[in-house]
Amino acid sequence: MVRRFWNRCRGTLPLVDGFLAAPLFLLSLTGLVNNGYGMNCLVFMAWSLSLLLPLLLRRTFPRSVFAVVCLVSFAQVVVNVPPLVANVSVLMALYTIAAGHSFRWGLAALAVAEGGGVLAALRFVSGWEDQRYSLLTLTVIVAGVWLLGLHMRTRRAYLRSLEERAARLERERDTEVQVAMAAERARIARELHDVVAHNVSVIVVQADGASYAIDTDTGRARQALETISVTGRQALAEMRRMLGVLRESDDAGPYVPQPGVAQLTELVEQIRDAGLPLDFGVEGVPLEMSEGRQLAVFRIVQEALTNTLKHGGPRASARVLLHYGDDAIELRVTDDGRGAAAVPDGRGHGLLGMRERAAVYGGRVEAGPRPGGGFEVVALIPVREEVRR
Repeated sequence: MVRRFWNRCRGTLPLVDGFLAAPLFLLSLTGLVNNGYGMNCLVFMAWSLSLLLPLLLRRTFPRSVFAVVCLVSFAQVVVNVPPLVANVSVLMALYTIAAGHSFRWGLAALAVAEGGGVLAALRFVSGWEDQRYSLLTLTVIVAGVWLLGLHMRTRRAYLRSLEERAARLERERDTEVQVAMAAERARIARELHDVVAHNVSVIVVQADGASYAIDTDTGRARQALETISVTGRQALAEMRRMLGVLRESDDAGPYVPQPGVAQLTELVEQIRDAGLPLDFGVEGVPLEMSEGRQLAVFRIVQEALTNTLKHGGPRASARVLLHYGDDAIELRVTDDGRGAAAVPDGRGHGLLGMRERAAVYGGRVEAGPRPGGGFEVVALIPVREEVRR
């Protein structure tokens, strides 16, 4: 509760400055009670308040407050009013100038405060030895307060630079993530474009075959038309997704069929040839999937195994399991490598790409270190549109 009250009061600078100036006022009252100043009570209060009240605006108008307390202190010297506890307000105002303004302003405030100390020593101290001691003491105090203000100014500037650097790094990280997402979506869009182009090519071939066979072989023509219907629906579904994905306007290369589930065996052999012991298993009855979904499955497995090669360590082994359910296919890629202990390569966009690919079809990807060591990637991708909805 006290911390909450303090945090609320910190937003109002005059309240905080008044709280910091309160001990000076209490010390002044103690001197008045002891009657150590030898002056009228009202005169004492007038001089003390004229030095302490400006401190309420010490950080709101620092230079004006410093000028006011210095002028009041100079008036004390002129009318021969002895130094008061409230004259410490000059040091507080000097600290504020040194900590919150440029070096030139701090140096000017130091010169004014030092000049005031010289005048006070010459005015209120008699005897050369006592004056010299008083001058030395006041100089040390004024210089110490000024150096403390400079130190706080440097520290605050350093902390501000750290905060700005942290904010800049966070913005750069967010920008890098956005760029990676855009690049991955562009890659997905190119691949989906290839899938749709391949489907359209199949439709054209089947249509040509149906046109030739319609008079001589009605059954074959009907079969070709059914193939056209199925392929056309798949192509339309893939095209709708493609329009929802960002694509960079670059050369996509020749339109060729992309890898799918059938090419996972070749991928497994390539990974084994690269030196990673790998088990590959399939559970359930394989389901018919569009080429886009098959491509997503292939890329997710490829990215997961690539991460194992990079970060698993020299003695790691992996296992890939495809489980066909009634409405979805589950991919599970596990390894017994270093897992969370692996040193990141500074990029970290592979998992992001896998999640983007699964999200296109309404699926999800979960990845993270395994409790017993190693790393695990689990992806669930629906195989039909009604499941996705």
